[in-house]
Amino acid sequence: MPLRPLVLLSLFSLLVACGSDAPKPQPPTPGPAPQQAQKKAKEAAELGPLPAYQRELSGTLQGVPAGAEVELALLVIDEKDRPQQLLASSSLIGNNQILPFHVRFNPEAFPVGARVELRGRASQSGQLILHLPSQTITQPTTQALGQLQFVKAP
Repeated sequence: MPLRPLVLLSLFSLLVACGSDAPKPQPPTPGPAPQQAQKKAKEAAELGPLPAYQRELSGTLQGVPAGAEVELALLVIDEKDRPQQLLASSSLIGNNQILPFHVRFNPEAFPVGARVELRGRASQSGQLILHLPSQTITQPTTQALGQLQFVKAP
């Protein structure tokens, strides 16, 4: 095949490809959280009795809208406010009411002398909507943290 028709065919194909309409993004539909997040939240709610080798942080969360995915994490934080290690985590689904939580962790993994914080975030349709102000955890013991309030994410 001669070179000229091949170049013209390639140029025409490029023009057709660039001239087609781009697919329009689907608007996010508010609704229930994804199935996987719901399954994780249900498993977290059915933890059963606390084993002797674990400790637990518990309390309630306020200000979480229905269907929002809540993630709580117990983290080791460095001197520049950066997370260095995940000690434990928990996932919940908001119900527009006070939401009880339980974060279980191994006290042997709790570093001596390091700063440990409980941090949380809530997202809806994949977008961060709320965060939990950091709660400093000083000892690897079972603790009731009381009512914690989520605030709007910056």
